[in-house]
Amino acid sequence: MAKPVTQFICSACGAAHKKWSGRCDACGEWNTIQEEAPLSSGPGKAALGGMKGRRMALTDLRAKETPPPRAGSGMEELDRVLGGGLVPASATLVGGDPGIGKSTLLLQAAASFARKGLKVVYVSGEEATAQVRMRAQRLDLADTAVLLAAETNLRDILTTLEAEAPDLVIIDSIQTMWLDTVDSAPGSVSQVRAAAHELVTFAKRKGVAVMLVGHVTKEGQIAGPRVVEHMVDTVLYFEGERGHQFRILRAVKNRFGPADEIGVFEMTGAGLAEVTNPSALFLSDRDAPAPGSVVFAGIEGTRPVLVEIQALVAPSSLSQPRRAVVGWDGGRLSMILAVLEARVGISFAGLDVYLNIAGGMRISEPAADLAVATALLSAREDAALPATTVVFGELSLSGALRPVSQAENRLKEAQKLGFTSAIAPSGCKFGSNNGVTVQSFADLPSFVGETFGAE
Repeated sequence: MAKPVTQFICSACGAAHKKWSGRCDACGEWNTIQEEAPLSSGPGKAALGGMKGRRMALTDLRAKETPPPRAGSGMEELDRVLGGGLVPASATLVGGDPGIGKSTLLLQAAASFARKGLKVVYVSGEEATAQVRMRAQRLDLADTAVLLAAETNLRDILTTLEAEAPDLVIIDSIQTMWLDTVDSAPGSVSQVRAAAHELVTFAKRKGVAVMLVGHVTKEGQIAGPRVVEHMVDTVLYFEGERGHQFRILRAVKNRFGPADEIGVFEMTGAGLAEVTNPSALFLSDRDAPAPGSVVFAGIEGTRPVLVEIQALVAPSSLSQPRRAVVGWDGGRLSMILAVLEARVGISFAGLDVYLNIAGGMRISEPAADLAVATALLSAREDAALPATTVVFGELSLSGALRPVSQAENRLKEAQKLGFTSAIAPSGCKFGSNNGVTVQSFADLPSFVGETFGAE
């Protein structure tokens, strides 16, 4: 019988190596490779070939199946991100920066589901039950029938859950769980993978919904092997800046609903409050028109959201001017600066460029290209756009403005908040303009020439 081979796994990307090294060849991270005990050997090829398995039941795509039942929490923003509510036998992974409010969010969710009649068990591996009760008292949730436990031994947890038969289990966090059958420390790659596998298997076998809290790395990715994200049905990220009260719950994977959906919360002294109109909240502190300030009409999931994009351009005393970005992709900013110089002849050489998305929002939509370019030009030319104008559109490397989807929904949201004009690519399908005057442009030079008087 062949001797099991020890593997070395990178905790950042999950790549397997035959021997330990200080740097992972796959992702380039340092000091992330850890030894993993070999898995127990299963049946050999000869034995497997001689065994008779159970025949599977096959169906075709024409089979009619009812959609899975959902349990609403009463928190509309959470239900929106989950795709309409909690699905039985589902596994959800929630990640976020330390101190961002993951435990607060899940404790409020546990209380909301308990008030709807679900049996909820909250297992904390990081806090004692007294600490969880103190948080519940601060959030005015002490009267809810949520069952608490402070435990990290997964064998004991699963034995208790088998006996209790809950509807929802919350594990805070998966990195603190350990299995006595895996010879490694809690939080290691093998422990996290094995614990997640056991919990997901339990959820599917017993029809119990399981929500797991996951720590994140300095890059913002959930720590541990990426296979954990493939195991679960839904992956949520809880985002936000500590200096802002806004928090964004974003779905990056959802087998039961749309991905890239967001829920918006506001952190208050009494916990997380839902924000039903995030556009009004993100624009609430907007002052009078100022150079470098542009309102972008974006789409997050199925919801139109208006956010303010702020730019500052100043002479640089450095040989290499600074390019600082908060809430957007720095590589895309470099692309837009290059397009402005190559296609319009406006150079930002010798100038520091700062770009910020107000309110702690993060934008990844290409439709923000034109709004970013407008903010940069407004800051450089010291010319403010009218306060009632929104901007959206994708910018190509040739300088052409490409149309974006859901233009009519963007205009509806803008009109709802009192905006009267919009700047957009000429190829967009607007339908009814909803009382918003649209200025359409085919390319960047024509837009810059008419708006800022440049050739």
